[in-house]
This record gives sequence, C-alpha cells and structure tokens, in this order.
Amino acid sequence: MCLAVPAEVLSIDADVAVCRVDRGQTTVKASLMLLPAAPEVGEFLIIHAGFALRVLDREEAEESLRALNEAVGCPLGTGTEE
Repeated sequence: MCLAVPAEVLSIDADVAVCRVDRGQTTVKASLMLLPAAPEVGEFLIIHAGFALRVLDREEAEESLRALNEAVGCPLGTGTEE
C-alpha cells in the first residue's frame, strides 16, 4: 500500500522542488515534470516515487495532515512540529 502525504514547497530549482513533509524537519525532493504548471513556494504537493502528482490547496492539505496524524495517534500540533 502506498500513502502519499502532503508536503509544502520550500524552494524550487529548475524542475525540482524541495518540500517539507508535514510540519517536521524532514524534506524531500520532487520532480515537477508531471504537473501542468509549476507550483509556488508555500503550496502543498502530493508526491509519490519522487514525482509531484498534484497541487493541493492549503485547506485540503491541512485536513489530510490532520486525518493522517489522528490515524497514527498524533493529533496535529503535537509531536511533529519543529
């Protein structure tokens, strides 16, 4: 089973975004080549296997993160923040 977690775009260089996963310090790089348009810094992406699959609005990303954190017993705002 694959699980894609929203990640916030921190920076973009060429067609690669550096993104923060959830609210922690973990970052991942994602190719933007599959997106129809480049995202902006601060937007959220769904990333799978190193490729950004789509852009999420902040509300949708926050709701997804909240549901994922609750599913693993870590409500948003505890334990994963910097």
